[in-house]
Amino acid sequence: MGIRVKKGARQLGLGLGAAAQTRIAGGGFLRWIEFQRPSRMHGFPFDVPSIRKLRRLEFHPAVTFFIGENGSGKSTLLEAIAVKAGFTAEGGWKRRATESVGASSPLDPHLTLARGGYPGDGWFLRAESFYQVATELEELGSEFSAYGGKSFHAQSHGEAFLALLMHRLSGDGLYLFDEPEAALSPQRQLAVLTLIHRLVRHHSQLVIATHSPILLAYPHARIYEFSERGLKEIAYQDTEHFRVTRDFLANPERMIDLLLREEEDAG
Repeated sequence: MGIRVKKGARQLGLGLGAAAQTRIAGGGFLRWIEFQRPSRMHGFPFDVPSIRKLRRLEFHPAVTFFIGENGSGKSTLLEAIAVKAGFTAEGGWKRRATESVGASSPLDPHLTLARGGYPGDGWFLRAESFYQVATELEELGSEFSAYGGKSFHAQSHGEAFLALLMHRLSGDGLYLFDEPEAALSPQRQLAVLTLIHRLVRHHSQLVIATHSPILLAYPHARIYEFSERGLKEIAYQDTEHFRVTRDFLANPERMIDLLLREEEDAG
């Protein structure tokens, strides 16, 4: 079974202005991946439905989003793609030699990656290992001049991530982000949207695993939903992230009343 694409699934302008409708080339460094099924499909990650049912996934040349519940396989696949593309499983810049955290799954040997070119820059961001990457930069004697002039350890996680985007990621790059919104306020997530667009305009490609309805609104993108049914491409307005957020904000008092009443009724 291949990836199910919902008819009409695409990103729309969503009121972001005429520029949102303009065709953006992006980097296009990754074209597609194919999963070569091993002879034994037992154990993690092959028992995860979205991985087990994966055949071929095509990337948007600008931005590709992975969404799904925790444990749905999106971060596992993102890590395998990163390793296949030449990053370490722990994250960081592409030519980084140190790796204290091994790959969490044996998935990457079973992926075939089709390239559309080779980037001049790259970064694999993982929230859980960003501290170790920052420590390594300090141990290498970095003055963080390429990162805004301030050590990542002297900033909050959100501030450090924004400094990375604003100062270090220069374009002509392949950038993989695993839940970058984890330490960002809604206002900072809006700022990240503009920084993503800047990178895309400077010939970059991004693959992002996220839960953020704000980041998912980026129009020059393809969204893949990971679930028990496997993988499918989905339009922004059809994502649970968009629908739940919209319904909650439309009438928060009613939603809270329903949720709390259900808890009280359950005893």
